[in-house]
Amino acid sequence: VGGRKELLKSIWHAFTALDVDQRGKVSKSQLKVLSHNLCTVMKIPHDPVALEEHFKDNDEGPLSNQGYMPYLNRFILDKVCGDFDIMEFNRMCWTLCYKKNIHTKHLLISDNDAFKVWCIFNFLSEDRYPLVIVMEEIEYFLRKLTEAMGTVWSKESFAEYKQRQNSKNFLSAWELIELVGMGYFCKGLNRQILAMGINEVFNELILDVLKEGYMMKKGHVRKNWTERWFVLRPTSLSYYVCEDLEEKKGDIILDQSCCVESLPDKEGKKCLFIIKCADKSFEISASDKKKKQEWTQAIQTCIQQLRLGLLSPHREARLRRRELRQRQQVEEDDLAERMRQLQAANESKQRELEAMRMKMEEAAAKAALEEQRRKQTQLDLQDRYRLDMEREKMVRQQMEEQVAQKSSELEQYLQRVRELEDMYHRLEEALEDERQAKQDEEAMRKLQASLLEKEAAKRAELERIQQQQQRALSQTEAEKQELMAEQLAKERDLQAAVQQLERLQRERQGAVKQYEAVTRKLERAANKTKTWKDKVAKHEGLVRLIQPGRRAFRL
Repeated sequence: VGGRKELLKSIWHAFTALDVDQRGKVSKSQLKVLSHNLCTVMKIPHDPVALEEHFKDNDEGPLSNQGYMPYLNRFILDKVCGDFDIMEFNRMCWTLCYKKNIHTKHLLISDNDAFKVWCIFNFLSEDRYPLVIVMEEIEYFLRKLTEAMGTVWSKESFAEYKQRQNSKNFLSAWELIELVGMGYFCKGLNRQILAMGINEVFNELILDVLKEGYMMKKGHVRKNWTERWFVLRPTSLSYYVCEDLEEKKGDIILDQSCCVESLPDKEGKKCLFIIKCADKSFEISASDKKKKQEWTQAIQTCIQQLRLGLLSPHREARLRRRELRQRQQVEEDDLAERMRQLQAANESKQRELEAMRMKMEEAAAKAALEEQRRKQTQLDLQDRYRLDMEREKMVRQQMEEQVAQKSSELEQYLQRVRELEDMYHRLEEALEDERQAKQDEEAMRKLQASLLEKEAAKRAELERIQQQQQRALSQTEAEKQELMAEQLAKERDLQAAVQQLERLQRERQGAVKQYEAVTRKLERAANKTKTWKDKVAKHEGLVRLIQPGRRAFRL
């Protein structure tokens, strides 16, 4: 599956290059040529009518990449056997696309170096289309390149470059080639050093060359020592006559059963080690101890990777970086989702708080209106109570004046009667009636005075209750509820007091009526007394009767 993905990336570049109008579609005739070239390079029998047969129901015109993909998988990629030259395949796809996308004349690299960077891009790019390489993989590639050129990697320069990119965190293949070809990260170096660095990274990442160099190998037949150019790959250690790789002398196939061991110096050779395989062993001599350590460790790492069933180190590293990015992306998506949920919850809470605030404002407005109405009602009641009290006070004063006047007149009359008692002994019966009437009148007057005292006490209590109500109105807002209850109780007491006052008024009216009856009885007695006085004056002529003036008592 991984190999097919790598093949599809190169084919995608070729397909995109054929899309001249950049509409995402390519004509059938161009796809026939592309399919024929792919079959030729990949050593697959080509069926010229397969494309027409596959798309016989689609005569609408050009085909998109999604439309071409099922045919590509079924009639080409499914038939790949793996015995074709992958570099020739990549060269063919590169030839179709690079001239339409980039010109290397103004760059520090040749077309061949640009092709190698293009292959590295396909290896490090993401498995989604359109193909791009993310900043993390760009940094990985540039680090490798600077190390291969023997220069120091500058984090500051790369950070400055990323800052100039703003929010763009990826590049296309042509942008990566231009970035390398402009020499931004290899200033001061010549073209040859840059080409050697690109070639070393290309060999490691694309050709799976983990290590290469000259060493001495002992022959199996003549047992002589010969210098060979060794190339270490994940599953083999190949050796050539020289570094141009034109003449291969053999391969040491590495598997899980192989092992590498150090040997003591012998036969005039130093820095020896042996690679033991299932069928034979190979003795090799490195140039120095450092080289020996590097080669034995690299070979042992390959064997360990094979035992663990892992890919080459750089492919495993690429896989781990992708998995890490995917986990980070999932975590970022989860965090974004949680942030959206929190934002939605926060907005919901804000709406609830706003609704509660509006309800509280409405309740406060209603409470203020009710409080205003209550205060207005209280003021109206106070005004009405004050007017009633003033009217009651005026009536009481008028009654007191009238009672005082009547009392004064009664006192004058009683004085006159007492002066006549000694003179008129014969009028005992009439005078006894008059005295009895005076006693009744006095009892009624005392009863009326008692009623007035009770009425004054009740009015004083009413005034005290009114003062308590006024003090209760000035208390704080926190005591309102309690004061309302007390006010209601006091209002009930006030109503009871008013009812008692009304009862007293009714009793007073009854007393007034009794007083009027006594007054009439007194008048009758006075008339009777006058009759007797007239008789006395007529018969004896001794006393001149002073008759008191008549005046009606009114309430």
